[in-house]
Amino acid sequence: MKILGIDIGGTFTDLYLVDNVENEQTIHKVSTTPEDPSTGALTGITELCEATGTAPGAIDYVLHGTTIATNAVLESDGVETGMLTTENYRDITHIGRHQRPQNYSIQQEIPWQDDPLVERRHRKTVPERIVPPDGEVEVPLDEAAVEEAATELRADGVDAVAICFLFSYLEAEHEQRAREIVEAVHPDAYVTTSSSVHPQFREFERFTTTAMNAFIGPPVTDYMSRFKRKLADAGVDAELHIMQSNGGIATEELVAEKPVSLLFSGPAAGILGGKWRSGANTPDREANNTITLDVGGTSADIGIVADDEIVEANVRETEIGGYPVMIPMIDIETIGAGGGSIAYVDQGGAFRVGPRSAGAMPGPVCYDRGGTEPTVTDAHVTLGRIREEFFLGGEMRLDAGGAADAVEASLADPLEMDSVEAALGVLDIVNNNMANAIRSKTVQKGRDPGKFTLVAFGGAGPMHAADVARELGVERTLVPSNPGVLSAVGLSTTDLQYDYISTEFTLVADADHDEIQAAYGELVEQARTRLRADGIDATEAMTIEMTADCRYEGQGYELNIPVGADGSLDSLSTIRERFDRAHAAEFGHSFADNAVEIVNERVTGYGELPSSELVAVPEKAHDVERHALAEETVQFRVDGETESRQTPFYDRRDLRTGHVVDGPAIVGEKDSTIIVPPDFEGRVREYGDIELVHME
Repeated sequence: MKILGIDIGGTFTDLYLVDNVENEQTIHKVSTTPEDPSTGALTGITELCEATGTAPGAIDYVLHGTTIATNAVLESDGVETGMLTTENYRDITHIGRHQRPQNYSIQQEIPWQDDPLVERRHRKTVPERIVPPDGEVEVPLDEAAVEEAATELRADGVDAVAICFLFSYLEAEHEQRAREIVEAVHPDAYVTTSSSVHPQFREFERFTTTAMNAFIGPPVTDYMSRFKRKLADAGVDAELHIMQSNGGIATEELVAEKPVSLLFSGPAAGILGGKWRSGANTPDREANNTITLDVGGTSADIGIVADDEIVEANVRETEIGGYPVMIPMIDIETIGAGGGSIAYVDQGGAFRVGPRSAGAMPGPVCYDRGGTEPTVTDAHVTLGRIREEFFLGGEMRLDAGGAADAVEASLADPLEMDSVEAALGVLDIVNNNMANAIRSKTVQKGRDPGKFTLVAFGGAGPMHAADVARELGVERTLVPSNPGVLSAVGLSTTDLQYDYISTEFTLVADADHDEIQAAYGELVEQARTRLRADGIDATEAMTIEMTADCRYEGQGYELNIPVGADGSLDSLSTIRERFDRAHAAEFGHSFADNAVEIVNERVTGYGELPSSELVAVPEKAHDVERHALAEETVQFRVDGETESRQTPFYDRRDLRTGHVVDGPAIVGEKDSTIIVPPDFEGRVREYGDIELVHME
């Protein structure tokens, strides 16, 4: 079984080919091609197949993580979008909930008003009305009005249409019929409905999510079609699967229907990879508690695994680019702190790093591609921490002199300090930015980071791991094998995953267990039907998870709790007790006498896919000193003082299980560099992961 993982980032495209029969795992990196990311990916696939002697047609699965949807939103690179909505409700997506991102600012930008996904002139209303609580038709759909609106949108050059009617989550008949009419009038348009994207109450968020699905639909589907065609041209005929924001894999067909599910595709794969490697190094009987730190070229992505479960974002907090979205997604904190983050002195004379990035082109100054502004990577090069023969396996030349000159001209001279201090200052700032972002997901959520394992990966993560761990008081830090491509590796550790939801307001005390069981049964059958359509035939290869969004009667927001598994609903008294415990854990208190309301019924279906397997590294045969390649002067910050230390360099491929690398040391490999500061040591574990331990 050959599995190919492809993760396209802002600077590099990472590839991972695993052969579970031969126990062979091969990584490869190529520069991302921003004008068409599929071009760089296909170049990497061709090179990887040639290097391993793999026939493209022998690849069984292609798993893909992409930022195409994210970039389309953040760069406003979607299409001209129109909307059909219920008469008199044209401005729901503008008014929102009278919530302002910054409560006390009178000069703030409100994304859905200042840069709307659908311009007001393209929002058309039609007579129709579904009413709660049972979804009865109060006003029939005016089909002639739908046809007229679709004709106007076509004449206005609209390329995508979002159909969003009130209470369509109770009855989707009107939206489905309107879709048929729009597709007949404007067959070239990408048409989507709120009931197919996410049939949940709260019309502002549902409408905005559907509008975003339409806005990014054409560029995402065009990219997927182009990528699949190029795979076929290259001789790869394996089925294409795409990573979703929820941490599961979906087929290309489902992604075409719901491209909004890809908004955090790439970072989600990294968290899966981090959980997998951390779990492999977690002692038996201990829960997997992990902080994942994925530092790439443009950003740092932070995720949390608590008690073996990846933490998902609360619906109150799911947004991208300031727009609220209602889709299941892993809770990811992203900050502008990557290897390409630009360091500069602002107009007030303050020393800053990021969020602006040099990206793939021109990249850091040391890449010698025309970059002129110093970056985090340039700071490391200036300090002597990156050897050219390790960088992409020696395939890319580094201009160390250019990096040092840029640091001196742009930072050291204006700040009146020497270049070494300026470069160390860059790292101090970016490390503190990362640590503060981690605190927002741990300390501010009642979690002690000292009790978690920090897993650092991405091309730049292992260079900052020890310093960030020291700042947070983390005792155990792990740098996994192939850290620079761990997101691509993570793609091969997950399964198919599909989410289904139904909104139905029911008080637990008044509910009938059999009626709720029947409602869940419909969602379970939808999940199983979808999985069977994707080739998951055996029931034992399917896992069904049942949860509910619950709240105390009168509350404005809900908590999600498990209510059953594999189609069988737990008792209502168990659901009640479980919600009280969840509320106490989240808010510090519960109300045993208050009625509990079930708001949304949710079902997640998982379909088992072939996965990567762990490969053990041989035991050491010689002392680690024997494997040192060179010893050079490297600059470190030790107890607040700048020190030059003679530092051995190692090739990670030479290290074996049981080796202990005393700091200071630098361990290089093709896709990343690990820095072991003077107060740390690195211990090589069974599967090649390196544990960094603070030696106080």
